[in-house]
Amino acid sequence: MSDKAEKPLIPAATILMLRDGDTGLEVFMVVRHHQIDFASGALVFPGGKLAPGDVEPDVRGLCDGADGLDDTLLALRVAAIREAFEESGVLLARDEGGQLIDGARLATLEADRPLLDKGTLKIADFLTREKLRLACDLLEPYAHWVTPKMMPKRFDTHFYLAVAPSDHVAMHDGSEGVDSVWINPAQALEDAKAGKRTVIFPTRMNLEQLAESKTVAEAFAAARARTIVTVEPQVEDRDGTMMLTIPAAAGYSLTEIAMNDMT
Repeated sequence: MSDKAEKPLIPAATILMLRDGDTGLEVFMVVRHHQIDFASGALVFPGGKLAPGDVEPDVRGLCDGADGLDDTLLALRVAAIREAFEESGVLLARDEGGQLIDGARLATLEADRPLLDKGTLKIADFLTREKLRLACDLLEPYAHWVTPKMMPKRFDTHFYLAVAPSDHVAMHDGSEGVDSVWINPAQALEDAKAGKRTVIFPTRMNLEQLAESKTVAEAFAAARARTIVTVEPQVEDRDGTMMLTIPAAAGYSLTEIAMNDMT
């Protein structure tokens, strides 16, 4: 049986929620619970795998920006917004008047975060009940990473940029995320280098790329100008040194790293 058959790819979506802070561009990140089996204890962007409700046909009619997206790409954006709500409390959704919901309306939906997370409330039912539409048009595709074949669990993850509404208070959920922070990308990298935070390789690479922008507008402009290349790291044995390689065309700061140097 092939590796792919043994370890199927799990579709997932991650969202880089941005704002312009006092010291420049900031991104919202959460610290994953130590008992989670993937990236436990690491500083990550909110995200997760597609839920069954994300791919149901009735979701399409509840999304702005669905035109031109096939069912898979639309489901990924739905998952990104849903996961951001579950893990950070920020919800990119519009009301019946076509306006993004404000902080006061958001506060009334707090009890739905764990229900969506557990799957006891489907996203379509939630949106229909609240007369909301997901603002999928506000997401900007940013990166696409596939977990290497040698890993026990493999994700096919699409990364998106989004702007956090100014009156939405981002806060970790206390379940999957045990801490959270708005942080300058360069500062997150400095903290990781100093051993203050754990940052896994894909997160590090995307933080480095994000750190090239000083403002939200610059980050979005850079994302629109860049061609997204799928990154599936490969492992090579070079005279006893195991090297992880990624495509140069993806535009990251490095194309290879010794696996012993990744922590």
